[in-house]
Amino acid sequence: MGVMSRRVVPVCGNLCVFCPSLRARSRQPVKRYKKFIADIFPRNQVAEPNDRKFGKLCEYASKNPLRIPKITDNLEQRCYKDLRNENFGSVKVVLCIYRKLLSTCKEQMPLFANSLLGIIRTLLEQTRADEMQILGCNTLVEFIDCQTDGTYMFNLEGFIPKLCQLAQEVGNNEQALLLRSAGLQALSHMVQFMGEHSHLSMDFDKIISVILENFKDLQSKSNLAKVEKLNSQSQSQLVQGFPKEGAVTESKLDAAKDPAYWSKLCLYNIAKLAKEATTVRRVLKPLFHNFDSENQWSSEKGVASCVLMYLQSLLAESGDNSHLLLSILVKHLDHKNVAKKPILQIDIINTTTQLAQNVKQQASVAIIGAISDLIKHLRKCLQNLAEASSNGNDAYKLNAELQSALEMCILQLSNKVGDIGPILDLMAVTLENIPITTIIARSTISAVYQTAKLITSIPNVSYHNKAFPDALFHQLLLAMAHPDSETQIGAHSVFSMVLMPSMCSPWLDPKTKIAQNDNFSTQHETFSGAENSNGKLEEGKAIASVNGKKYVIHPYRGYSFTPKLTDGEDDQSSLWLSSHQVSLLLSSIWVQATSVENGPANYEAMAHTYSIALLFSHSKASNYMVLARCFQLAFSLRSISLDQEGGLQPSHRRSLFTLASYMLIFSARAGNVPGLIPEVKASLTEPTVDPFLELVDDIRLQAVCIESEKIIYGSQEDEVAAAKSLSDVELDDKQLKETIISYFMTKFSKLSEVI
Repeated sequence: MGVMSRRVVPVCGNLCVFCPSLRARSRQPVKRYKKFIADIFPRNQVAEPNDRKFGKLCEYASKNPLRIPKITDNLEQRCYKDLRNENFGSVKVVLCIYRKLLSTCKEQMPLFANSLLGIIRTLLEQTRADEMQILGCNTLVEFIDCQTDGTYMFNLEGFIPKLCQLAQEVGNNEQALLLRSAGLQALSHMVQFMGEHSHLSMDFDKIISVILENFKDLQSKSNLAKVEKLNSQSQSQLVQGFPKEGAVTESKLDAAKDPAYWSKLCLYNIAKLAKEATTVRRVLKPLFHNFDSENQWSSEKGVASCVLMYLQSLLAESGDNSHLLLSILVKHLDHKNVAKKPILQIDIINTTTQLAQNVKQQASVAIIGAISDLIKHLRKCLQNLAEASSNGNDAYKLNAELQSALEMCILQLSNKVGDIGPILDLMAVTLENIPITTIIARSTISAVYQTAKLITSIPNVSYHNKAFPDALFHQLLLAMAHPDSETQIGAHSVFSMVLMPSMCSPWLDPKTKIAQNDNFSTQHETFSGAENSNGKLEEGKAIASVNGKKYVIHPYRGYSFTPKLTDGEDDQSSLWLSSHQVSLLLSSIWVQATSVENGPANYEAMAHTYSIALLFSHSKASNYMVLARCFQLAFSLRSISLDQEGGLQPSHRRSLFTLASYMLIFSARAGNVPGLIPEVKASLTEPTVDPFLELVDDIRLQAVCIESEKIIYGSQEDEVAAAKSLSDVELDDKQLKETIISYFMTKFSKLSEVI
């Protein structure tokens, strides 16, 4: 039986003998929950609420769930009335009752959840009472923590704009910091809740914005100690939160008042959202947009590097997502906010390079894709450099800095791949469908050449002791036949760089290298060094003086050539050329050598590729066949060089004669036919030799420039001189061929006559 009242006055307030209410009021039952609620509220604001009385009401509610709507109606009326009267003590009691209901009546939550959410929404709107807004945030956190499914996901999503507004509270006073911390705390739990139920809010961009705004506080000089303290915390310590019961230490209270702490915790929960590629991109997109608009990419002034390094450490725990971060970051270079801003691109690339240092070595698809994108950007950068003026304008300087940043990033990511094989395949893809347009073709081959130079220190696992990769070999053969001569030279240089990487000038002996290293090697170290000397990519050449001679420095020349000519010595390269590849290469050289567009640098490049084809043939059993084909090519080119009806200008025929003579000399040294060398050299007298090509130590054909006489290659004066030079040539190829046949018949008794 319920509690009885002693009142005798009817409800209507009037006395009537016929009124049924005019009996003893003690005979009418009163609802127990009203009595419980009345007992809970203290008579004064100072008195503390009794937890035992909370328990009685909640126990009653759990046993009588149908009474819960009436209980919540009563609590709502009391709460709103006290808010109007600014009786905040009673409001806190109402929220305490709801929190007790959350913990004891979880099964009945649908009966009071909407009521509680309505009260929280009202509390967050109390802009004149910061204490009530903080109370609303804390109550919302407890409500979120009690959720076991996504039933109230969209109800909770409606709180995000207001929470973001609180997290952006202006001011550094204690009350403003508490408001911001409360808003960020609620957002961190909101993000965690979304992650648990695989949901991303439409207002996710706003969440990112306010998190970063508060994260910047970590970068201020006044908070360096705070940064060290937060960074020293393990992730488990960071997400422990604060106990709802028991002692709360002073350090935890300080952290609860620190917006930077909660912003970092928000980032932690955001990283947990990124479980697969789609969500990683969704999470990073608003981050990058904020970095772009707020100019946060700079390592000195922005927070991008700090934030992304923190996210990277979290993503690394979930597998390859840290590699995916780098890939998405590189793809962001194509975004419309970044594409035409070289300073911003440089900052992004430098950030990528910094992040790449922390990832584990693995040939993942994401890393290889990032390298591919960087090579494309390097091509665009080189094209812009070629089109820019070299007079020191800002555009040229920025593109030069961008090139340097791209190369460093490619190098760092390539080291993380740990294998040159996939990168060689990327180079082949880059060379596919190389355009006819001169400037684009040159920038493309330059980008591939620079990549080849950067990866020379990486071990070869995929192609160790295997033939040159067919895909890249095929594309290089096509590039060697490109209409543009500079592109042809670049293709030869890429081929040489992959097989024979080096770090010093090829034509200097060891003593001269030491003497000339300071003022000469720097011009050959990188393609950009040659560019800085030339000013423009189209020029393609620079002049260096060594021992009083003027040598043509081609921008692609960055390799050395010190071949091992004795039998039985193995080259250190792990790649070789198959017999079929050598045959294709020699056929390509034959076609290239008869082109009317060749210059001295083209003949030099062909000579170098010829020597590589001879030395890097894979099959030892068929070396004699390769050597025979090389001799055949040399004799064929010598014959063409002396054919006045062949259609070539005298200057080209003179260069072709010098090239063919070099081929015979080198083949003789490689095949150990020393008797042939003096006979070939006898035809290379001062009147007959090409002044634009010089044979260095019988192992290299080097292009030189006649600066003193100012004779231009292919000019009318040069053509006349070349015709006279060729008329002085006296050859006896029959005797040379007999010497070679005798050598082959002696060394390979079963070999039939092939020459």
